[in-house]
Amino acid sequence: MHAIDGLIRWFSDPGHWAGPSGVPHRVLQHVEISLSAVGFALLIALPVGLVIGHLRRGEFVAVTIANLGRSIPSFAILSIVFQLMLRYFKGAAFGFWPTVISLVLLALPPILTNTYVGVQGVDPDTVEAAKGMGMSGRDVLLRLEVPLATPLIVAGIRTAAVQVVATATLAALIAGGGLGRYIVDGFAQGDQPKILAGAVLVAVLAILTELTLGLAERALSPRLASSKRGRRRTRAEG
Repeated sequence: MHAIDGLIRWFSDPGHWAGPSGVPHRVLQHVEISLSAVGFALLIALPVGLVIGHLRRGEFVAVTIANLGRSIPSFAILSIVFQLMLRYFKGAAFGFWPTVISLVLLALPPILTNTYVGVQGVDPDTVEAAKGMGMSGRDVLLRLEVPLATPLIVAGIRTAAVQVVATATLAALIAGGGLGRYIVDGFAQGDQPKILAGAVLVAVLAILTELTLGLAERALSPRLASSKRGRRRTRAEG
């Protein structure tokens, strides 16, 4: 109860909601880091996944390389990137860029895997029928395979985004911003309510990310949703 009371008092303090250390500013920093990481991961993983899925070649090599970002702990990646940037790009070594690079490696595997699996999973007979109608390989990819694979692609983006939001707290370890500042500074100051507030805010942001992208995934699966509704109506009428 003492911890909960302290947490409530922390959130009730107007001073924690204003200025560069206030909650709104820290949330924006956290969202900026997360969006940048997911955006860069999309620029890399989405085209590669589409090509691999369409050609049905090279998935083993691509996924093996991408999974290196998942097998190596994010903190270890951050430490390596930070040391390299400190040596070669000292001006950008603190905060934003090392964190984003590390999070891109974390976000790549689920996006890449879901993209190529989604495209590769399109019924081969449907693809052959489209080609028989005169559609080019590019048209088959963009007008047939991508629309059918979109729900699975969005699911990969959702997984990556939630992982990135939860892990972006590491930015505070190298003088970066975001919600991780409350946790790191709270430990340094022995301020338990601040630590709990940071953890709660990160959890809430991750949950909101999950819910938002979950709704987007559901909206992009109209056929599946309509078929389920149709089955429910049939059972109800029976």
